[in-house]
Amino acid sequence: MSAPLPPIPDLDATQRIAALLAKAARQEPRLSGANPTDLLRLVKDKRAILRGQLEGRDVIFRVHLAPEAGDAQREWDEMQRLWPLMSVGDLRVPEPICAAPDAGVTVQEAVPGTPLMELLYSLDAKARPAFMAPAAAWLRASTQSSEDWQIAQPQRWINRASRAAQQQPFAALREVEAGILAHMERIAPIIADAPWRAAICHGDFHPNNLICYGTRLTGIDLGGSRRMPVLKDIARFAMHMGRRRLRLSGKTVLGVDHDCLQSFAHAFGLSPLERSHTLPFFLAFEALIRVETPALPSARVVRAEKTYRALLADLQRLEDGGRLI
Repeated sequence: MSAPLPPIPDLDATQRIAALLAKAARQEPRLSGANPTDLLRLVKDKRAILRGQLEGRDVIFRVHLAPEAGDAQREWDEMQRLWPLMSVGDLRVPEPICAAPDAGVTVQEAVPGTPLMELLYSLDAKARPAFMAPAAAWLRASTQSSEDWQIAQPQRWINRASRAAQQQPFAALREVEAGILAHMERIAPIIADAPWRAAICHGDFHPNNLICYGTRLTGIDLGGSRRMPVLKDIARFAMHMGRRRLRLSGKTVLGVDHDCLQSFAHAFGLSPLERSHTLPFFLAFEALIRVETPALPSARVVRAEKTYRALLADLQRLEDGGRLI
């Protein structure tokens, strides 16, 4: 790669990215003409995402800063798996263009449109719920070909949630999170004997990883190729909006939007047990696993507390025999 890198506010990262792109060009000759022009995101010690051009096309360069971990290969495998299934129509993934996985680099088309979360914020509240069914349909389309059933392992997820909750820096959130964790432990034996719906999932499925262009939704940041419970991805999507208190239908259940959950339940044909206990279990997990940082604005902390208290109240209703979803 001969083109200079765009400004990057980290000298070590700049040098690392340049070295990896040069290595990638030696492994994949097409990358010798790579021209990254804009840094979109830098996740320290993990990855850099850059916009640019290759062979006259607008593309996204994804540079994994520790290629020995194998993330680039998994990402490339997932793009290759999904592209034949989701290359046309309204539910898509970006076209994979080329890669040098040993150097940590993958290249995909730069898709037009607006991240769904950004779009939802720009819309009148009444217009927002219409996007939930297409979002659910995208996840269904991306998981359907690999879906099967696996032995439930609730304790594994409880252990992860417990470790995350111990890192919570805000006392008000620690109090409510302790109650949420207790409900996860109560639900665990109820869902332990039934197999869980599993598939090769997105892994970080939230509204900003769906790009909206007219009626088209394109899923980005595909780090999959790992099998996991599908309901975990559904819960991630709903809770991402819930903890930000993004208003959709105006009806809230388990701290998140009711119509959002109903859209996913319908798209996947969730069973009564999945609706009543497995999905609430993973909503509780998603509330606990995303630990708020001390630098978070106080308004975000307040919104998170409201969401978690609403979740806790409905988990108690569930224990009392109420039907929520």
